[in-house]
Amino acid sequence: MRFMVIVKADEASERGELPPQELLAAMGAYNEELVKAGIMLDGDGLRPSRHGARVQFDQDGNATVIDGPFTETKELVSGYWVFEVSSREEAIEWAKKAPFRGGELEIRPFSTAEDFGEAFTPGLQEKENALRETVAQQRGR
Repeated sequence: MRFMVIVKADEASERGELPPQELLAAMGAYNEELVKAGIMLDGDGLRPSRHGARVQFDQDGNATVIDGPFTETKELVSGYWVFEVSSREEAIEWAKKAPFRGGELEIRPFSTAEDFGEAFTPGLQEKENALRETVAQQRGR
């Protein structure tokens, strides 16, 4: 099962404050542990929301772009990991090992084909799988 572990932003990360060297070293060691265990598929930090944008769609499909920064830090993301584990409980156990003091992680499973029911027909699944394969090839996996 794949899970996204979302690192919530805080006021310091939104100000663009970089973590101290000790935390960077601890995060590097944690990431190394995740990789060695075969858990981590991807992960990275994100720049503050002032560098971002939101695209909102109305009911007619018209898009409006809203430039950052965004004020509600509790709703913002500052980083993420993608874990491949056997269960939600295992994802939680790995997340609990993250070297944070303060802050919050959110853990959410990725959707699977079964989650979409009959609407996700075998033909649509085949197209989706072909796209995923193309993306993996483009990334050199």
